[in-house]
Amino acid sequence: MKKIFGNLLRFLIFAGIGIAILYYVFQKQSTAFQAQCALDNVPAEKCSLAQKILTDYQQANWGWLLLVWVAFFLSNVSRAYRWQMLIKPLGYQTKVINGLWTILLGYFANLGLPRMGEIVRASAMSKYEKIPVEKLIGTVVIDRIADTLTLLLIVGITFLVEFESLWGYLSNMMGSKNSGSGKLVMIGLIVLFFLGLYIFKLLLPKLRQFALFQKIEKILQGFLEGFSTIKNLESPIMFIVHSLFIWLMYYLMLYFCFLSYAPTAHLGFGAALMVFVFGTFGMVIPSPGGMGTYHALVIAGLTIYGIAGQDGFSLANIAFFTTQIFFCILFGVIALIVLPIINKNYKQV
Repeated sequence: MKKIFGNLLRFLIFAGIGIAILYYVFQKQSTAFQAQCALDNVPAEKCSLAQKILTDYQQANWGWLLLVWVAFFLSNVSRAYRWQMLIKPLGYQTKVINGLWTILLGYFANLGLPRMGEIVRASAMSKYEKIPVEKLIGTVVIDRIADTLTLLLIVGITFLVEFESLWGYLSNMMGSKNSGSGKLVMIGLIVLFFLGLYIFKLLLPKLRQFALFQKIEKILQGFLEGFSTIKNLESPIMFIVHSLFIWLMYYLMLYFCFLSYAPTAHLGFGAALMVFVFGTFGMVIPSPGGMGTYHALVIAGLTIYGIAGQDGFSLANIAFFTTQIFFCILFGVIALIVLPIINKNYKQV
């Protein structure tokens, strides 16, 4: 009973945070939308942001949105194969189909409670493949480590590809595009970063005396050790290929959403890459499925390319509802039905 109450309380807290952020973003964009309507002499009663979002979604190119679902499904097929590769060194030969449906079940769980999906998919896999759940949790951790490192690679590529766009936006924000003071600020931040690293190195022996720092260091060591196990896989190259393919599909999901929506259809691959990184960080912040946080950061990313906030909000909702709500709920429910059926007479080899 205590555990159920704790889970319910966590769900309410995270859901409340997500809803609050989403409400704040909606109210902010609604005010801006109504202000623009006033400038355009459009009556206030015809300026409902909620109606605009609904209309934008209805008018989106559904051919592109179907490709979003295809990319999402392919990414998870690849993730299932990658997970199978991580489980095999433990001495178990699992079915890819079980990996796929338990992963989709995990996404469904994440809509209720952030990060719960990892536990749910490991528990479901343990049930049907008869593998100790603690061993599967370890493979899920490595799976997420690989995702984190791939994301860092993407962030680095994005910074190189879209540096001019990002720099121009930051310069305008600081009102210093021509004065050069913005570059001085950036150089100063870089100097402070490396100075901070040097000071951290000097203080490291003393920091290691604190219990909290020891715990953090232990987590980081586990992170590196977990990733080092990749070299023991049957095919490390294929593991890397799957990792890159998964994130390519994630990127294409957003790019197809761009193409489906008129105000963003003209933006190129680079712009989609920048907004993809922004939105991904929004998904990482704990809220159900990235609700609210995803919307806020997608709007921020689109602002760099001159997309109005209300249009950015519509695009964020198109992307969010197409995958996080519709797809995750639909396939999460199907997973609950399919898993018992396909494993009715299954015995782990």
